[in-house]
Amino acid sequence: MAPGILQETYNPTTVSDQTFAGKHSFPNDADSEEYARSLDSADPLRGFREKFIIPSKASLKRKSLSAVKGDEDGIYFCGNSLGLQPKCMSRYIQAQLDTWASIGVAGHFTELEESPLKPWQSMADSAAEQSCRLVGALSGEVAIANTLTVNLHLLMASFYRPTQTRNKILLEWKAFPSDHYAIESQISWHGYDPKEAMILVQPDEDHIISTRKIMSTIDEYADEIALVLLPGVQYYSGQFLDISRITEYAHSKGLTIGWDLAHAAGNVPLKLHDWGVDFAAWCTYKYMNAGPGAIAGLFVHEKHGKVEYPNGADTPVFRHRLTGWYSGDKASRFNMDNKFRPIPGAGGFQISNPSAIDLTSLCASLSVFEETSMEELRKKSLKMTAYLQHLLLKDDPERPFRIITPLDPSKRGAQLCLLLDSGLLDCVSAELQKAGIVVDQRKPGVIRVAPVPLYNSYHDVWAFAQVFRNAVGMK
Repeated sequence: MAPGILQETYNPTTVSDQTFAGKHSFPNDADSEEYARSLDSADPLRGFREKFIIPSKASLKRKSLSAVKGDEDGIYFCGNSLGLQPKCMSRYIQAQLDTWASIGVAGHFTELEESPLKPWQSMADSAAEQSCRLVGALSGEVAIANTLTVNLHLLMASFYRPTQTRNKILLEWKAFPSDHYAIESQISWHGYDPKEAMILVQPDEDHIISTRKIMSTIDEYADEIALVLLPGVQYYSGQFLDISRITEYAHSKGLTIGWDLAHAAGNVPLKLHDWGVDFAAWCTYKYMNAGPGAIAGLFVHEKHGKVEYPNGADTPVFRHRLTGWYSGDKASRFNMDNKFRPIPGAGGFQISNPSAIDLTSLCASLSVFEETSMEELRKKSLKMTAYLQHLLLKDDPERPFRIITPLDPSKRGAQLCLLLDSGLLDCVSAELQKAGIVVDQRKPGVIRVAPVPLYNSYHDVWAFAQVFRNAVGMK
C-alpha cells in the first residue's frame, strides 16, 4: 500500500465506515468455528440468507439440468461477478408470463390483482424509483434501460463533447476492458487518437490509486481533459474510490465527471445527487442480483436533465443526447406525430422499449432490498471483510499471497483480492472448487473473494479461510 494513503481524510458514506475502518479488533478465539457461529447468531441481517437460493456443494458439480440432491450449502463468494438468485424470482417471472398469456398486449397498461408487478409500461419507472434509494438519487434522476456498456456509450454521447484543445478522457490504469474499449471507441469516433487522448491514472503502489494521485493527474491535464470517467469500486483491486471528493475536485477545475458503478451499486452506500455526480451507470447482475446480463441503470443529475420551453415555444431546449421513442414524454408518446418532447431527468436518456422479462427480474431483486438499507448492509460488509482479513493475515508473516485491496475496510467494498505467488493459482482454485467454494479468478494470479452481506455468513468466511490457508500451505 502506498505510504500515507491511510492518513487521507476519507468519509464517503456513514459513521459505520469509521467504526470498522481499521479499528475493529477480534478476540483470541476469533479463528474458531464457534466464534464464527456466534457472529452469525448476533447478525441482525441473518434472515436475508433464507431469501436466496444457495447452491449446494453437490449442485455446484452438476453437468446437467437434472436435479442433484445435496443438503450442504456451498460457499458462494462470487457476487462481484454474478449475484445469487432471490427465491422470489420464480414468482415474479411466473407473474410476468401469466400476464402475457392471459391478457396479451393489455399487459402494457392493466394492473392485475395479486400480481407483484406493475403494468409493463410502468415497470421501468417503478424500478427506477426503487433504485434511487440504492444510489442516493432524487426521484427522476435514475432510468433503467439497456446494459452497462450501452448506457456508458449513450451517456458519453451526451457528456463527452471534445474540442481541438480539450479532447482527453481520464480513466484508471486498469479499467475493465469493456470500459476501456468504450472510451477508446468514443475518442476514435470523434476523430482523435486514443493513444494520445486516453489518460490512464497509474497506481501509487501495489494496485492502489490514492485520491491525491487522481487529483494531481487532473491538475496536470486540466486544460486538455474533456471528461473524467472512473469506477466507484475498482473491479480488480476492490478499492472504493472517494467519489465525493474526486467529483468536487473535478468540478473545481470545470470538468465533467462520470462514474461506472458496476461494482459499487448494491455494494456500498452512494449519494450521487448530494455528491454532485454528473452521470453514472451500473449493471444489476452483481450485487443487485437481477440475473446474468440483466437490464442496467443510469443516473443523470437533475441539473443535466432539465427540459425547458422558453417563452412558450413549442421546441424544447435540453441537453443533447441520443434519442428514441422512449426518450419522449409519455403524455405525447402515443400521438405518433414525430414532435419530440423529451422526458425531463434521466428518463430522457432512454431510447427504446425495455424488456419486460428483464425488468421483472430486477423488480424481484429490488423487493429484497426494500426490506433493508444500504447503511445496514454496509455495516455487516465492513465487519465481514475485516473478519476475513484477520483470518487470512493472522500469525504467519511469510505468506504466499498478498492482499492488494486496501487494508482499511472503509476504502473497499465487499471484496478482498488475493494476489498469489507465481504458479499457485491453478492448484488453489482446484482446492477451493473441491471444497464447494466459488470465487472469481483473474490470471495470472488473483483470486477475488466477495462476501456479500445479503446472503453470506460469517461461517462462510471462516470456512473459506480454513480451506484457503491449507491450499497455500499455511497452518
